[in-house]
Amino acid sequence: MAGRPSEAEIQEESRRIRRLQMMMTLVMSVISQGNLPIEEASELVASTKRAALNLFPDKELAYDLIYRPRLQRLLREKYRIC
Repeated sequence: MAGRPSEAEIQEESRRIRRLQMMMTLVMSVISQGNLPIEEASELVASTKRAALNLFPDKELAYDLIYRPRLQRLLREKYRIC
């Protein structure tokens, strides 16, 4: 049973997941509803990735598969870029 996570580890991961989800929801709302210049929106996206990787350092591939396409689509739609 060496590989089985403790209840505290499970709770901590759940907390980090909720934090990431809230952060992504907030960032997507700010970009879609705000009047940010594209440069600021792009920096916000980059900062979001850094924050996500601070929460989950070994999950860059998961971020790139789950969140990156959503954010790219949002930027394309908002700023009408290809």
